[in-house]
Amino acid sequence: MGVLIKNAKVVDPGSPFNGKSADLLIEEGVIQAIGKNIEQKSGPVFEAENLHVSPGWFDLHVSLRDPGFEYKEDLNSGTKAAAFGGFTGVACLPSTNPPIHTKSEVEYVVNKVKLLKKNGVDVYPIGALSHQLEGVDMAELYDMHLSGAVGFTDGKKTDSNAGLLVRGSLYAKNFNSLILTFCNDTSISQGGKMNEGPTSTMLGLKGIPGLAEEIMVARNIAIAEYAESRIHIASVSTAKSVDLIRKAKSRKLNISCSVNAYNLIMDDSLLSSFDSNYKVNPPLRSKHDIEALKKGLTDGTIDCITSDHSPEDVENKELEFDNAASGMIGLETMFALLNTNLGKTISLEELVEKIAINPRKLFNLEVPVIKPEAKANLTFFDPKLEWEFEKKHIHSKSKNTPLIGAAFKGKVLGIYNKKVLICPPASSHRP
Repeated sequence: MGVLIKNAKVVDPGSPFNGKSADLLIEEGVIQAIGKNIEQKSGPVFEAENLHVSPGWFDLHVSLRDPGFEYKEDLNSGTKAAAFGGFTGVACLPSTNPPIHTKSEVEYVVNKVKLLKKNGVDVYPIGALSHQLEGVDMAELYDMHLSGAVGFTDGKKTDSNAGLLVRGSLYAKNFNSLILTFCNDTSISQGGKMNEGPTSTMLGLKGIPGLAEEIMVARNIAIAEYAESRIHIASVSTAKSVDLIRKAKSRKLNISCSVNAYNLIMDDSLLSSFDSNYKVNPPLRSKHDIEALKKGLTDGTIDCITSDHSPEDVENKELEFDNAASGMIGLETMFALLNTNLGKTISLEELVEKIAINPRKLFNLEVPVIKPEAKANLTFFDPKLEWEFEKKHIHSKSKNTPLIGAAFKGKVLGIYNKKVLICPPASSHRP
């Protein structure tokens, strides 16, 4: 039984139908036809006012907390949150318990996700760079690669051991895998609670200077040059970091980077409320940094935008600001947050490149294309629909977000992947 998508505007730079409105007929997970006034005898019809369709979105920096921290999030709740947010694929970080540091944990994720086919979301584990995330001994990279790991990182445990990063980069180069790094020199940022600046001084909170990130960005660029390997710098947050990466790319080094959505929109003045939901890592930076990040998006320095989805339970988040854990959930709000605030900065096509196409390219994954005979991996959305984000919209087990009650422009209407059509109630789905 097929699925007919009616009158959707295609947003896909790689598609011959980009910018055109058309019907899409999908049968057995494959786009069979694209054109006007397509009809089918039976099967569901999906339609909505101002319907747009793009390749399915992909988030390369997500914490799903499974195994070990399922009270914060698990693979089931995490993929439901991803689907509501328009993501048909995510890469999950190894910061679990036990960490994803051997093929056993990789296979646990891969096999468990097979049982969640109806959620419509592909999950790709990222393996730990070091055993137990301790930053000492290199983990079993090749074994994890064979079992399905798409890259390697120690997550937000900074790779302070430069020698380990060098050896890991040289080793992973043999099978063209990606090393992801998080840049934070803890000897500089230790004890910091927010961005160092006028607001931290006014609030009496110890600040985290941009230098803590920038000095590690410079070091990791040097390692990528030495090892002639691929290194991805995740969660870039300062103007100087963007400049360092821009210059590295101009020298044709194999460097890529991503920015978290909240660092593109929210600045450190929001912490005047002492709302621990604004406590994130990297911290919210200055308006000057935000402008530099936006420029990095438009000139191609920044390759991808991520949600940095970081679920935290009440016991770890609703505490005094100093003691609260860092992180906010973001899968369900990322598109709306970006579309509402960056509509004049980047086009929808550019946004799709940053959240659907480039992330898959980094991991050497197949990039969905909207054309006949292609596998259907799609996100449906309305970039003009105005709505309010409420607690009832949260599918994650954790609710740590400052965006409840926020008014947004732009809403996800559904996804199609794994032969499954998922439509939130706001969209129209005719059987």
